[in-house]
Amino acid sequence: MPLLDGPRNRDGANGVDYLEVSSPSHGNNIGLDVRSNGEGRQRIVVVGLGMVAISFIEKIIKQDTERRKYDIVVIGEEPHVAYNRVGLSSFFEHRKIEDLYLNPTEWYGSVKDRSFDYHLNTRVTNIYPERKTVRTSTDDLISYDILVLATGSDAVLPTQTPGHDAKGVFVYRTISDLERLIEYAAHHKGGTAATVGGGLLGLEAAKAMTDLQDFGNVKLIDRNKWVLARQLDGDAGSLVTRKIRELGLDVMHEKRVARVKTDDDNNVAGIVFEDGDEIDCCCICFAIGVRSRDELGVSAGIQCARRGGFVINGSLQTSIPGIYAIGECASWDNQTFGIIAPGIEMAEVLSFNLTNPDKGPKSFTRPDLSTKLKLLGVDVASFGDFFADRDGPKFLPGQRPSIATDGHPAGNDREEPPVKALTYKDPFGGVYKKYLFTLDGKYLLGGMMIGDTKDYLKLNQMVKSQKPLDLPPSQFILGAQRDGEENADDLDDDTQICSCHNVTKGDVVANVKNGNCKSIGEVKSCTKAGTGCGGCMPLVQSIFNKTMLDMGQEVSNNLCAHIPYSRADLYNVIAIKRLRTFTDVMQSVGKNPDSLGCELCKPVIASILASLFNQNIMDKGLHELQETNDRFLANIQRNGTFSVVPRVPGGEITADKLIAIGQVAKKHNLYCKITGAQRIDMFGAKKQDLLDIWTSLVDAGMESGHAYAKSLRTIKSCVGSSWCRFGIGDSVGLAIRLENRYKSIRAPHKLKGAVSGCVRECAEAQNKDFGLISTEKGYNIYVGGNGGAKPRHSDLLAKDVPPEKVVSVIDRYLIFYIRTADKLQRTARWIENLPGGIDYLREVVLDDKLGIGADMEQQMEELVGSYFCEWTETVRDPKRRKFFQQFANTDETVETVEAVKERDQERPTYWPKESATEDFKGYQWSQLSWQPMVKAEHFSDGPPAISSANVKRGDTQLAVFKVKGKYYATQQMCPHKRAFVLSDGLIGDDDAGKYWVSCPYHKRNFELNGEQAGRCSNDESMNIATFPVEEREDGWIYVKLPPVEELDSVLGTERWKVRKGEAPDPFEKYDKKYKGIRGKKIGDKVHQGENALSLQPKSIDW
Repeated sequence: MPLLDGPRNRDGANGVDYLEVSSPSHGNNIGLDVRSNGEGRQRIVVVGLGMVAISFIEKIIKQDTERRKYDIVVIGEEPHVAYNRVGLSSFFEHRKIEDLYLNPTEWYGSVKDRSFDYHLNTRVTNIYPERKTVRTSTDDLISYDILVLATGSDAVLPTQTPGHDAKGVFVYRTISDLERLIEYAAHHKGGTAATVGGGLLGLEAAKAMTDLQDFGNVKLIDRNKWVLARQLDGDAGSLVTRKIRELGLDVMHEKRVARVKTDDDNNVAGIVFEDGDEIDCCCICFAIGVRSRDELGVSAGIQCARRGGFVINGSLQTSIPGIYAIGECASWDNQTFGIIAPGIEMAEVLSFNLTNPDKGPKSFTRPDLSTKLKLLGVDVASFGDFFADRDGPKFLPGQRPSIATDGHPAGNDREEPPVKALTYKDPFGGVYKKYLFTLDGKYLLGGMMIGDTKDYLKLNQMVKSQKPLDLPPSQFILGAQRDGEENADDLDDDTQICSCHNVTKGDVVANVKNGNCKSIGEVKSCTKAGTGCGGCMPLVQSIFNKTMLDMGQEVSNNLCAHIPYSRADLYNVIAIKRLRTFTDVMQSVGKNPDSLGCELCKPVIASILASLFNQNIMDKGLHELQETNDRFLANIQRNGTFSVVPRVPGGEITADKLIAIGQVAKKHNLYCKITGAQRIDMFGAKKQDLLDIWTSLVDAGMESGHAYAKSLRTIKSCVGSSWCRFGIGDSVGLAIRLENRYKSIRAPHKLKGAVSGCVRECAEAQNKDFGLISTEKGYNIYVGGNGGAKPRHSDLLAKDVPPEKVVSVIDRYLIFYIRTADKLQRTARWIENLPGGIDYLREVVLDDKLGIGADMEQQMEELVGSYFCEWTETVRDPKRRKFFQQFANTDETVETVEAVKERDQERPTYWPKESATEDFKGYQWSQLSWQPMVKAEHFSDGPPAISSANVKRGDTQLAVFKVKGKYYATQQMCPHKRAFVLSDGLIGDDDAGKYWVSCPYHKRNFELNGEQAGRCSNDESMNIATFPVEEREDGWIYVKLPPVEELDSVLGTERWKVRKGEAPDPFEKYDKKYKGIRGKKIGDKVHQGENALSLQPKSIDW
């Protein structure tokens, strides 16, 4: 609630809060004097609403909860609440200001007792220290007991440079700067843009201009010899320059801008440099530094530093008692700090001193200027005294301060600094590390890292602790190459893990232990860790998990809200109790025996039932549990069609089968591609054509390749001793035998295998879930490897295994994996999480430590003995044909994505990035009437009492669901990717009786019933239309719909069909640059428009 007299209103034009008050007289007559609220509380007025200001406010509110000593008024100059300026570049990705807010707007009104008031779009114009009052741009006067200046800084614009005021010149500081830049760029597509400044801000600005994708070229202009000259030495800065040039950014060093070229209308036309060189460009963004906002100090008599900033002492007080300054506007020891961490530290010191008068006051000391960032995709870090070898150390641990240098560069007449540097350079991996030690190697002073920054936190803490090292310096380089994040166990509680908000490991641990934080989301809300740049989140998650385990509180890995068991535990329950249906499972172990389950537990239960009993997943009661791929025995693609992959065991295929595949593809106009697993994938199969496609393939002697299932995909092979002169074993023969044995078995995740005929490893067996390499004595068996997003080299399970014993080893390995793995856990992660890892697995599989080896072999024998081809069974059953129709009420077919002909084949055009964000749920139809849409006999009445249909009316597609005897209808299109697929989604429910359908593409969950029907529960940016439904005595399902023309105008397929040109061509620039070059002889010239590309040989500039 507002603390000032007069009601708060909302300006309809721009949504800015303002106050209705009578304007005070000018001069010294203070017309409005609002003091403490009469309850003995003092008022703190904060000028500025940036990251440091909001940090101070949060800390005051939190620390003043019991005393209730202060009311807070904050005055912000921008029209937005506090936002994450560190993450400003992300605005170009989402263009949503709200996504940058550090707190939701609701937070600002949630503080009780009228203790917090905020004003936006308001600037403080004067400070009257003698009356403890400030005047605002709205001519209001606000009194204070304590004034905190957090005015931040402005981006520097070189006003002495001719042309600095031209149209197309920008700075990079605020959201409004970015919005103006975005608007300008949209009208100058294809032009050249330039960023001036090679520091942290300059690289961020260059990335932002590149991400806009409007400019044809972006140049980075830097006056130094290398980028990030304030953080890095020449070697490190040059490496960063090389890396960002590889990303396509044109970097120009040792260039100073003399003037900005303009045309007759004062538009930017280029840059002239002091050395006489020139470039043409249409846009310039200056990112050459910031200047403290200290202009309020002049009239108020507050002392300001010569180089800018309000002069403060250790308690953050300015030259006038009761007035404090924090953040970039504050000058401490004649220094201002342009990064957030010192400002957060200032906020912490000041808030502590104001709320703890009975404790010894804290004092602001020299801040840690260490930084760890990802700039233009390059990991960069500098920590501690990172220029101690150049400027001399600021302080030497264990010695008198006088021994340290004065911080000036060491010249020829000065002694070398008492520092030794340990340097590591990897030009191939793009890694550079330099660590600085005292001469005796006992103390780490600082350093810098490029490319590999995983040890940053630990090393920075070592510098801060000033403790003698217990390892020789060399081990800090040699031992630094580790996969993944550092182990949280290695860190002390006072280690800062979030530099944006000065959060230590101990802060996270304490809040978890005292019960304040029971989830990772609560940790972020409570401590602010991870809410700045977000780079600390993996470590924060690790600390949270470890602390919960230390407290004896398991970090839940339950399947979902319906099943209070892990996947492994659920498997054992189903196996022991011999539960064969979803209903049996829910009644036995579900929290609610009558629950429908959800998109998380249904596929897992379906997979476990298949792993144990291998029933036909198309059977009633199982079909409704399957994900869309399994439901239709094919992989759903972007345009609602499917891909079909017949099995090619071991990669061996006959000419007749190749011809059959070609005939099928040609008949149905399918796009063909060779997969990485030595198979042929046919894309673009319509749902209604799948049965005909499978029939043709089955008649040609082929089977389902299970590319749609979490099961064995393929066993890749080289030709081995069948043909290769180096082959030791028959890799093709073994691969085919193994693939035919294990085909179709369902597992927690997909399985891939390989067999190589010799150590040359052409089949890449060592990055598969299981792989075999032929030796003179048999086969080496490797397990737990995978490629993908997190590659893992496999582990050797057994050596020199004879061919006749290979099967028993793999049988045991696979069954043990199926029994014990977590949901959607690949074998690589499973082995990593096993107690004892690969050693334990050897004991179980090879030594039969648990005494279950024979049982696992028997289980596998029963499972593979029950094999049947799912395609063959389906085409033989005419009752299942109804599952493979596009619409339940017509034989029509409709395309939902335009096709593009490319390289003599057709593919769907690219999806646009934007979703359909219309308010379908809230659309007001002119009228509604009941329309018969589909016969009731289409829907199932048996357990699990869920069935669905896609129906067509006019040009609109609708999804109709029958759930526990009741009907629900929605639009068929999921707005996320404009995909017409909702009728194929899984249905879920909760204890309150709410139903939802989960889109089979990207799991957007849309509510089917209740007051919020149509709402997307996990993405508030979208919703869907819903319609009343009823079954009538005539055997038809009726849906209450608007007139056809109106319905089509809102939901029609033609309106939402994805068309060519909606998304940019990702290769447009590539093709424009290189088209017509290949195949030309040296010396020829390829003419492209007015430009000619010379192909004369040139030397390579390394």
